[in-house]
Amino acid sequence: MAFGWIDEQAEARRRAGLVRTLRPRPAHSPLLDLASNDYLGLARHPEVTEGAAEAARRWGGGATGSRLVTGTTELHTELERELADFCGFESALVLSSGYAANLAAVTALAPHGSLIVSDAGNHASLIDGCRLARGTTQVVDHADPEGVRKALGTHDGPAVTVSDTVFSVDGDAAPIAELAVACREYGAGLIVDDAHGLGVLGDGGRGAPHAAGLAGDPDVVVTVTLSKSLGSQGGAVLGPAAVIDHLVNAARTFIFDTGLAPAAAGAALSALRLLRREPGRAARAREVATALHTRLTAEGLSAVRPDAAVVSVRAPSPERAVRWAADCREAGLAVGCFRPPSVPDGVSRLRLTARADLTEEQIEHAVDVISRNR
Repeated sequence: MAFGWIDEQAEARRRAGLVRTLRPRPAHSPLLDLASNDYLGLARHPEVTEGAAEAARRWGGGATGSRLVTGTTELHTELERELADFCGFESALVLSSGYAANLAAVTALAPHGSLIVSDAGNHASLIDGCRLARGTTQVVDHADPEGVRKALGTHDGPAVTVSDTVFSVDGDAAPIAELAVACREYGAGLIVDDAHGLGVLGDGGRGAPHAAGLAGDPDVVVTVTLSKSLGSQGGAVLGPAAVIDHLVNAARTFIFDTGLAPAAAGAALSALRLLRREPGRAARAREVATALHTRLTAEGLSAVRPDAAVVSVRAPSPERAVRWAADCREAGLAVGCFRPPSVPDGVSRLRLTARADLTEEQIEHAVDVISRNR
């Protein structure tokens, strides 16, 4: 039987407590949401939804083609211009997802004969970019600038270091300023994924590279997603104009993919403009994350101190993590549940995402539910 091996893998997942299922949510859920990545609470903001609707009415339901054919509208270029300006970079390129943006940046900037130095805790999209690139990849220990330095010292030729700015599992920040120093010692480029930093870190949410003083540097390339703090969908690569022009001509996930839908571009642009007017949302998201961590640890739970908006609470096993998350859901609270292979260290955990629009009462309720159902 052609796909008989699938049954064996399904049984292995069941025995290990690693079965995943889809759970369609209603348009209006009664659950308190600490599971989504809507860090600033903008996904349902009236200005953001109207931005999506207006873009769809004006430009249509889809981009109609790849960006190089018919898929680039004036709206796309407007979003790219404002996104680059907000984050402090010379140029930007919008793609259909953050995943596609990471594949584009890594594959196009690591040609044959180059070295890619990749953090062991990187997101799957960066890992897949390394796998698809024609360069050679060397994985180094998590958040280890000295390990990056040693790896770069083994190679004579083009090189890039690839890292998340904020890691999605535990919410810890990478030492990107130190990584930049290590890269410059060897003439290497630095590619960082700021998916969890944009809208949360930096002045008014301008991101981790901006906070580290790396924005606009000629040897730094940043990828972002539009689907988290900006409450929309899509991704972008930010960097020097020459790098962005190279991606337009060489990045396969840009050249051969249909452009981002106008509604998503319109929503992201509206969210970005709202964030400019209300920069306090970024600080509030960090305050909520800190409050969650402080109160959970006071209850005796093992939670990682957040550097941005992700709060990770460790669970004793995959099965217990699933049960814990399900019990929280029964009590009216939606939380994330991360298990192998999504976690690089094999330790299952609940993953909570702080939102800027959470009230003090909601924070207290969330902590109470999580503690009672441990």
